[in-house]
Amino acid sequence: MLRQKLQDDQLAALKAGEKTKLGVLRFILAQIKNKEIDKNPPAGGELTDEETLGVLRKVIKELKESVEAFEKGGRIELAEDNKKQLDIASVYLPKEIDDEELKREIEKVIKDNQAVFDNNQKAIIGICMKQLKSKADPARIMKTLQGIIKS
Repeated sequence: MLRQKLQDDQLAALKAGEKTKLGVLRFILAQIKNKEIDKNPPAGGELTDEETLGVLRKVIKELKESVEAFEKGGRIELAEDNKKQLDIASVYLPKEIDDEELKREIEKVIKDNQAVFDNNQKAIIGICMKQLKSKADPARIMKTLQGIIKS
């Protein structure tokens, strides 16, 4: 479904002559295609929406890192270009839950896995990431989780 939306928007951007949007969507779709080829050689296979979302998050992370690197290097024009690309790609991410909801979700995961948490607090990180990565950015999950563990 997400892939189809990306393809439809790519076609619309092509027809409308939106070069930046078209370039970003082509890049994302190429990354998805590469992941499909890697996933199931030699024939490949369609990615699930969750896997497609993972590819999209990776592209967005790379764009954020590029913006930071260009800003540090004083390359403002390249940073601005990457910010535009980031804005285009970010539209396709699902809305994240707010901080309070994230905290409640993490506390629920800890409660459900209390034995694991009591044995090794760091083991809960993987469980939280697996269950919540579709609801919030992994960096936010880590920050909130560290706050809960310290208290």
